[in-house]
Amino acid sequence: MPPKIARLAAFGAFGVCAVLIVIWAYVAWLSRHTSLGGMLPIMSVVAWVATGLIALALIGVHVYVAKQLFFIANGDEPREI
Repeated sequence: MPPKIARLAAFGAFGVCAVLIVIWAYVAWLSRHTSLGGMLPIMSVVAWVATGLIALALIGVHVYVAKQLFFIANGDEPREI
């Protein structure tokens, strides 16, 4: 893979991390308890934790892939797991 493409893909992986955080914040905002309705408070917490764990796992994978792509962009070999 050419270094410029690898660097661009790495920045794209970090961009996905930012989008995942925004999506999680939107889900948290939608599921909050309000005086006019919304979810029960305990169900809101369950939704926040469940979606948060999935988002954290996906962010972790994207950060790992981005680091590997930066190694490739710098002319190094990808590191072992």
